[in-house]
Amino acid sequence: MISAEHITVCYGEKRVLDDFSLVLPETGITALSGPSGCGKTTLLRVLAGLERPQSGTVSGISPREIAILFQENRLLPWRSVGQHLTDVLPKDRWKDVSRLLELVELGGEASVYPPALSGGMGRRLALARCLSLPARLYLLDEPFAGVDRERAGRIMDRMRTLGLPILLSSHEEDILSMADR
Repeated sequence: MISAEHITVCYGEKRVLDDFSLVLPETGITALSGPSGCGKTTLLRVLAGLERPQSGTVSGISPREIAILFQENRLLPWRSVGQHLTDVLPKDRWKDVSRLLELVELGGEASVYPPALSGGMGRRLALARCLSLPARLYLLDEPFAGVDRERAGRIMDRMRTLGLPILLSSHEEDILSMADR
């Protein structure tokens, strides 16, 4: 069981998370929602081990078992779509590139470079790269920014087949309504 218990994080005088607790199910998509600045990204960073809370604990997982998708795509313009995945996949899994690109509906785009991608396509490439990482938990910060509702729904259905817990944050009601919890 992966859990965060009694997490409190302050930035100066501003308390962003206050005695926050969460237990994640073993599989499925859990969505976080709330106004800007309420602590969604901070919680993801705490779970990933990138931020230390003033109090509270994370248990059931180590930061080495977590893959995180940041709000920024962080794509390398000199690396092709396919190379973004082979850069993080072990060599014996390079055969998975096509499957991962299909998962995010970028099939046939392996030789394209990021400057030629639309905003939504770039976001989906960043998501595919994150999902390429071997992890027991995926933390996705606004994974569907710039992606249309129908496509996001299809991708979420495919992500469920991974059989792992996924925690995502979103401001979009459509995305939230498609999550399992």
